[in-house]
Amino acid sequence: MTERGAEARLRAQIVSACREMNASGLNRGTSGNVSARHGDGVLITPSGMACDAMRAQDIVEIDIDGRSSGRRVPSSEWRMHAAIYRARPEAGAVVHTHSDHAAALSALRRDIPAFHYMVAEFGGDSLRCADYATFGTEALSDAMMRALDGRRACLLANHGQICFARSLDAALDLAAAVETLCRQYAIALSAGSPVILGEGEMAEVVARFADYGQKSR
Repeated sequence: MTERGAEARLRAQIVSACREMNASGLNRGTSGNVSARHGDGVLITPSGMACDAMRAQDIVEIDIDGRSSGRRVPSSEWRMHAAIYRARPEAGAVVHTHSDHAAALSALRRDIPAFHYMVAEFGGDSLRCADYATFGTEALSDAMMRALDGRRACLLANHGQICFARSLDAALDLAAAVETLCRQYAIALSAGSPVILGEGEMAEVVARFADYGQKSR
């Protein structure tokens, strides 16, 4: 496949991922955004455009510092995407969404502890919540990167969630896993005080996750 053909295919995959994100209920309207690494730069969804109206040619190419080319303005959250690609070479795709339970729990402004062993899927013994900062700002990007230290996903205070993986499909799967975990934690909190797994128990789980499903992550 030619370089131009590969780019066209990746653009189409981003549009498809964006539509799937909304169709699955992970996102609504024009909030949320999707990107993929492309060579030395990034292809990212445009700002304020409904997924159903989006076409491959609307996807915006930016460099790692956010300079864009094309007729569309990149997502207002391009700084978060670019920061992940700069710091995490294993990142091939990023998904940011305002999924219901993740957004609701992010308003608590606290990490989600190891109430379930699947917390380890995100890289550690908790799903962290980044400090609050205004959307689209470098301050938010910096807060997110602190929360993502050693992790592949985090909550964004009073906002939503963000995650990354090696491919668009894997990133979408991880975003769905974040939302599922948040929903389960909300249910557990409504029923009482969840029992939190101990440090040793989670260390064993994290070790087991080290080589679990990595080819697709």
